[in-house]
Amino acid sequence: MKSKIKKVFFITCGTLIFGMALSLFIDPNDFAPGGASGLAIVLNRVIPLETGTLFLLLNIPIMILGAWQFGGKFILATCYATVMSSVFTNLFQQFPPLTREPVLAAVFGGALLALGMGLVLRSGATTGGTDIIVKCLRRQKPYIKTGTLFLLVDAVVILIGGIVFRNVEAMLYSVLSVAVSSAVLDTVLYGRDEAKMIYIVSDCYEEIARRLLEEIDIGVTYLKGVGGYEKKEKNVIFCVVKKPSAHRVEEIVKQEDTAAFMIISSASEIYGEGYKSYFGEKL
Repeated sequence: MKSKIKKVFFITCGTLIFGMALSLFIDPNDFAPGGASGLAIVLNRVIPLETGTLFLLLNIPIMILGAWQFGGKFILATCYATVMSSVFTNLFQQFPPLTREPVLAAVFGGALLALGMGLVLRSGATTGGTDIIVKCLRRQKPYIKTGTLFLLVDAVVILIGGIVFRNVEAMLYSVLSVAVSSAVLDTVLYGRDEAKMIYIVSDCYEEIARRLLEEIDIGVTYLKGVGGYEKKEKNVIFCVVKKPSAHRVEEIVKQEDTAAFMIISSASEIYGEGYKSYFGEKL
C-alpha cells in the first residue's frame, strides 16, 4: 500500500509540474516543444478547445498502443497520469504566464517539462503522447537514451509548429526548449552517475589498493600485465570511482608512489553494486 501511495504521489507531482510548465511557460509563448503536448498547442490555435483537452484526445489512440505493448497495470497508471496532466494544464491556463521573455520561457519551461516527465517515468508510468512511443522504441533500441529519442521524435512536431505559427524564432526557441528538456530528462532518469575509470600501474599496488578499500570504500580489481620493455609481470589496479572521490584516489597514489603510472578516463554508464542495476528495466 505504501508503495502504491508513493507511486500515485510522485505521478501527481510530476503531472502538476508538467501542466505548470506547459501552461505558464510553453503555450503562452507559442512554442511547440514536440510530442502530443506540442501538437495540442498547435491544434489549440485551430480548434476551439483547451490545450489540456486536446492533449487528452490525442492520447487516446496512443494509450491503446500502450495497453497492447505494456499491459493493463502500465496503462492504468498512464491513464491517470494523462488525465491529471490534462487537468493541471487546463487549470494553470487560468493564470497569466510567468514570463513573456522567450529565452527564459524556453529554458525554464523545457526544464520543468522534463522534470515532470521524469518523475512520472520513474514511477512506472508516462504522461502519454510520445512518452509511450519512446518507451516502445527503448525496447527495440535500449542503447539509445530516452532524452535522445525524445529529441528525434519531437523534431517533427517542432517543424509542424513552425509552419503553423509562421514564426521561425518561435521554432528556434522550441528547439532550445527541447534541448534543455532532453538534458534535464536524462539527468532525472539516470542521475549524475558519471564516474572516473582509473588504471594504476605501480610497484606499491598492495598498499594503494588497501588504502582505496579502507579510505574511499571502493572496489578494486587486479589485472595482470607485462611490461613491453622489461618483460616483467605487473599488477594493474583497476577501479571505478564517482567524480567527487576521484581526487582522493590521485592523492593516495601520489603519496604512495610518485613514479606510478595512472590513466583516468570518464565512464558515463556504470552497472553493478553502488550504481545502476543491469537487470532493472531501462527507462
